[in-house]
Amino acid sequence: MLKLHELKPKGGSTKRRKVVGRGLGSGHGTFSGRGAKGQKARAGASIPIGFEGGRMPLHRQIPKKRGFTSRHPKHQVLDLDQIERKFNAGEVISPKTAFDKGLIKYPEIPVKVLAEGKLSKALTFEKVRVSRSAREKIEQAGGKINV
Repeated sequence: MLKLHELKPKGGSTKRRKVVGRGLGSGHGTFSGRGAKGQKARAGASIPIGFEGGRMPLHRQIPKKRGFTSRHPKHQVLDLDQIERKFNAGEVISPKTAFDKGLIKYPEIPVKVLAEGKLSKALTFEKVRVSRSAREKIEQAGGKINV
């Protein structure tokens, strides 16, 4: 039976330790593979990661990002007077139609209708949030709100 002290690594699986500083003929003599003079040739030479030779390092040049960013996007605001100008009676107002008319920048970000201005046409609102006072003005003009 094989004993623990008789175990040997498989042939070719290990490398010999590199012997340095033992003559020119070895290929690793004189400077021992460290090159000529300089900080990296000295004993105990280890330069910290990110050290840039004394100048202000990049990670300290860039300002810190503070606070936090909300996962919930802010609503895009639509006023009733904008809707009054761009839409005809009976049309449907949704984020897509508002985007097509150039009233909002992004059709995928939620839209909220506010009561700024007057509304005289009966319009249908779909997939938009509506403020309480805007809801009253829309219903007064004969419009509908489908959530």
